[in-house]
Amino acid sequence: MSSAALNKIAPNSPSRQSPSEIETSIANALYDLETNIADMKGALRPLQFVSAREIEVGHGRKAIVIFVPVPLLAGWHKSQQRLTRELEKKFSDRHVLIIASRRILPRPKRSNRSRTSQKQKRPRSRTLTAVHDAILHDLVYPVEIVGKRVRTKEDGTKILKIVLDEKERGGVDYRLDTYSEVYKRLTGKGVNFEFPQSGAEY
Repeated sequence: MSSAALNKIAPNSPSRQSPSEIETSIANALYDLETNIADMKGALRPLQFVSAREIEVGHGRKAIVIFVPVPLLAGWHKSQQRLTRELEKKFSDRHVLIIASRRILPRPKRSNRSRTSQKQKRPRSRTLTAVHDAILHDLVYPVEIVGKRVRTKEDGTKILKIVLDEKERGGVDYRLDTYSEVYKRLTGKGVNFEFPQSGAEY
């Protein structure tokens, strides 16, 4: 991998020292798009990613999840639709998803609470609930989430039902199984993505 392509991996990422095969491929692909597509050059130049991994999504298919630094997420979003299209051409038969690399901070233990109360409080954005919620929004971006429900099955297991904006149905309905499988692999939680049924309110 050229040093220019290596620059697509964030400097503070452990992957910078020893990138995996998929991370090398992503870095090369991003650099290739940056140098060969003139109108994407400005948007792609500042973009870096922390890590990337392939996730099995069933039926012998895989998805590529690119984890990006939180401060750069807005930059990725600006050209995300075109960028994912271009990357999916290079990585055929694989959906490409872009998710911010967020850290979950553990809840302070009771014994430590008196000591930690003097220190900085744990930001809400670093709680398990907030991070899992943010992953949902990253997964389906730029589609809007218009409803959420938790369904409890007869055996007591819970599954989250996410309702997406009807206007985007044609563009992402073929990706819904990928979203569900990737979310389950990242969080351990079951989720169903769907579009509003006529007459239903959320």
